[in-house]
Order: sequence, then structure tokens, then C-alpha cells
Amino acid sequence: MDAELERLLNDIGPRLNRVRQDRGLTLDDLAGATGISVSTLSRLESGKRRPTLDLLLPLARVYRMSLEHMIGAPQTGDPRAHLTPHHRETRTGIDSVVIPLTTYPGRIQVFKQILSPTTATPTLVTHPGHAFFYVLAGTVRLLLGDHERLLKPGDNADFDAGEPHWFGPAGDSPAEILHLYGPHGDRFPAG
Repeated sequence: MDAELERLLNDIGPRLNRVRQDRGLTLDDLAGATGISVSTLSRLESGKRRPTLDLLLPLARVYRMSLEHMIGAPQTGDPRAHLTPHHRETRTGIDSVVIPLTTYPGRIQVFKQILSPTTATPTLVTHPGHAFFYVLAGTVRLLLGDHERLLKPGDNADFDAGEPHWFGPAGDSPAEILHLYGPHGDRFPAG
């Protein structure tokens, strides 16, 4: 085994320990959530047990992290970002293009969203989580409860997504936003 691979394998245990402690979990908590025994988890974190996929995959699922990120695997292949746009219509009738800029489930997700003009009547929605968006281009109309705001490039909105809300272009031109969405419901922003 080459030295780089040996170092990567040796670093996994301490890395898993840091992730667990950062999440405020005990070994008992983690054992209950994964079905892996406390002793196995302890040996894995201390480096006395080699990490295997049957141990790492349940941990990645509980931590809501990609396996590569959780173990600190080196990047392979093309290091450039590969952004994949998704066309969708929101529950409120706005056509948009959403470009995910982050890929780590369970953490804050960042999207660039291009909102197309609509003639539909705004329908306020609620969903779990916290929403934040920053206007990059155009003018965004935000309805938040009984309040309405017009946001220009450089303006931002920050609100509990459990409050009834709607946002979309304020006129006949598209608007672009940088949208951050909290970890309570890994899905595209509701808009």
C-alpha cells in the first residue's frame, strides 16, 4: 500500500470522531442511529478497526454527508466545477432554472436561481427551514406574510421559511438570485 493511501486510511478514524463531536453526538447516539455497535464505532474512531463500506455508508447517511467529504478523500478527475442546471416550475407557478452550487446534503445548500416572469397570482407557501437569498440581477418581489418588498441587485432577504412567503420577478424581466437554503429539507427552494 502506498504512503498516501495509508495516510488517508489512518486519518479516517480521527476525522469521524471530529464529525461526531461537532454534531454533539455520543457513541451511544450514533450506535442507535446506525445499528453499529458502540465498541465497533469506538475502534473505528480510534483507528483500531479499518473502515469498510458497510461501516462508512450508514455513518454518511446519519451525518448526511457525501462519503468522499466525510472521509476526506482526495479529488479525482477534472477539478473544475460541473454545474448542472435544472429547469422547474415552483409550486407557486414561477418557471425557474436552478443551478446547485454545493453538493453536501445536510448542510446549507447554495443555488443560483433564475426566475422567469409570470402572470400567475402569487400563492404564499410555507415549508421547513430558513431561507436567504441575495439578488444578483433584476428586481424581485417578495411577499412575506402581510408585507411586500421590492429587492434590487445587492439587496437580500432572510426569513423563516415557515412564514407564508412568495417571491418572483417584479416585472416582465427575469430576476437572478443566489439562494441559500437551510438543512431542514434537502430540496430546491420553494420560491
